[in-house]
Amino acid sequence: MTALISFVSLAVWIGMLVGRGFFWLARERDDKDAPEPDHWPAVVAVVPARNEADVIARSLQSLAAQDYPGPFRVIMVDDQSSDGTAVMARGLGGRIEVIDGAEHAPGWTGKLFAVAQGVARASSTAPDYLLLTDADIAHAPDNLRRLVVRAEAGKLVLVSLMAKLHCESFAERFLIPAFVFFFAMLLPFARVNNPHRRTAAAAGGCMLVRREALERAGGIEAIKSEIIDDCALARRLKAQGPIWLGLSERAVSLRAYPHIIDIQQMVSRSAYAQLGYSPLALAGTVIGLAIVYIAPVVALFFGGLTALFGALAWAVMTVAYQPMLHFYRVSAFWGLAMPLIGATYAAFTIDSAIQHWRGRGGMWKGRAQAIVPT
Repeated sequence: MTALISFVSLAVWIGMLVGRGFFWLARERDDKDAPEPDHWPAVVAVVPARNEADVIARSLQSLAAQDYPGPFRVIMVDDQSSDGTAVMARGLGGRIEVIDGAEHAPGWTGKLFAVAQGVARASSTAPDYLLLTDADIAHAPDNLRRLVVRAEAGKLVLVSLMAKLHCESFAERFLIPAFVFFFAMLLPFARVNNPHRRTAAAAGGCMLVRREALERAGGIEAIKSEIIDDCALARRLKAQGPIWLGLSERAVSLRAYPHIIDIQQMVSRSAYAQLGYSPLALAGTVIGLAIVYIAPVVALFFGGLTALFGALAWAVMTVAYQPMLHFYRVSAFWGLAMPLIGATYAAFTIDSAIQHWRGRGGMWKGRAQAIVPT
């Protein structure tokens, strides 16, 4: 039985390496050039912000500094902030418009209600594209231009960048590259970018959306109760046309995660929602993570074929993790920690379910946002 479990772990890893769109190679990136359009379409950036005084200036200034040749403006929606976020944003001036968000409406997650208000304001001028971006994201000066170039060249309805997350503290080096690795494992970017595949995903920190496609998809209201709103939006938009998702260093997160508990809170907000709030799916996920990540280490203590299969599985997961570690410029030796990393994320997933059962699901900025459809 022990040999069978360790063999299953090895087989799963080999299967993921060759059967998940080669997700682990991290090849889908925004580093390829395309011809610039003859006409630059109009774009409005919509930035929902709730208590982001520590990062809002850097984020909005990076948007204001875009070298985009076409019409472009920024709308920040202050989502009932209590820390002076709106005051700081208004002090920046320029092409940044700040609107005060209405009181949180029932049935909506807070962020999406703020986004919907910003989209409504932006749509009054009928822009070609909406740049939906978070208040803790900084953009390189050429980011918008390159997003539009890709969208126009590929006739895409959605272009999304997985913003590069902060990765300097011990906790971040331990867990942040794995967060992106696991995301790509669940939703391989190559499949997302294949118009003939149903797989759809996006990264909410940076999404360029074709406005007309968004309206055809039902607008933001169609996903108003979603915790994992970016992927929900991607599913609706992929029904309207091709989408693209890739890694980037042109959009970077300004939010630091100095302690493991900070990352735990980030993961716990959405992990149980990803499982459809299903206790059965939770049990299956935890068992699966134990077999895939923990069993190879345990197998080493049994000797024989059990240990051999376990060692090979550990080696394969270590190798598979290397491209993501290289992208985040952290030591390759972190690959050896994959069993512990997998166990830690399993614990985060269990915590996510516990928080949901306690009525604190999707907790963000003081709001429990998980809404289970009835």
